[in-house]
Amino acid sequence: MSVPAPIAPVPAGGAVSRMAAGAMLLSTTGIFVVLAQVPPTVSAFYRMLFGGVMLLGWVASTGRWRPLARRDLALAALPALGFAGDLLMWHQSILVVGPGVATLLTNFQVFLLALVGLLFYRERLGRWFLPGTLAALAGLWLLVGAHWALFSAAYRRGVWLGLGSCLAYAVYLLSFRHALSGRTRQSPVQFLGLMSLLSAVLLGLCGWVQGDAFALDTWRSWSALLGLGFFGQVLAWLLMVGAMPRLPASLVGLLLLLQPALAFVLDVLLFGRPTTALDWLGLALALAGILLGALRPAPAPA
Repeated sequence: MSVPAPIAPVPAGGAVSRMAAGAMLLSTTGIFVVLAQVPPTVSAFYRMLFGGVMLLGWVASTGRWRPLARRDLALAALPALGFAGDLLMWHQSILVVGPGVATLLTNFQVFLLALVGLLFYRERLGRWFLPGTLAALAGLWLLVGAHWALFSAAYRRGVWLGLGSCLAYAVYLLSFRHALSGRTRQSPVQFLGLMSLLSAVLLGLCGWVQGDAFALDTWRSWSALLGLGFFGQVLAWLLMVGAMPRLPASLVGLLLLLQPALAFVLDVLLFGRPTTALDWLGLALALAGILLGALRPAPAPA
């Protein structure tokens, strides 16, 4: 994914460590969703509510606040809708197939972004795009396709929800980048906070229609959801937003693979996900394919 314009200069030597730390923090979000023990819509709502409030509070406390205009709200509407849809499907997928596979599935958005770039922005596909796609699909087949007939209907639905979340995530990334490419005067962090609160409103309405209860009755739920908002929606992005522009795109793509890789490992270690040698081979193939699919050819010299 790409995030424009750092909020503050980051020394090149520290950019790699900040990028890696941000990706590692993102890998924990699925764990918090499981630990919260609330419906998926509720965990998604509190992630965006807590995260949005924290982000805007940080912007205001550091003196970086810029007045909001109606145009900013309009520009934030589509990414808010895309992120809300992503979280709705992804959190449901996490609770069924586990944080590891669900996080891997949503990262398939790199292939959708590449195809959108080809069809609508006349961007060239990298020479490794097709091999990367084939490797990722082979890895996915080893993880879920090879045992498809043995899975329950709920598990198969969780896989489809994970793939659906990557489509919504692609909508979020494209519209977020579009808004920040000179169309809003908001800083990336303030715009992310605004978008997060709009997503929370949409998720709250969805939960209200579904009849979900938003009251949090246990300290476990409170702490897990506060951790989800702080680590997944605030700290990870504050680390990465300053590091991304300082690093080559290929290195950014490689470091971002820490998210699905660590999410899978944490799923095995913390929740005892049954894993065979073919599962690890499938994970390795899928991660390699995602990395190859994210590579872009160097721009032609002017």
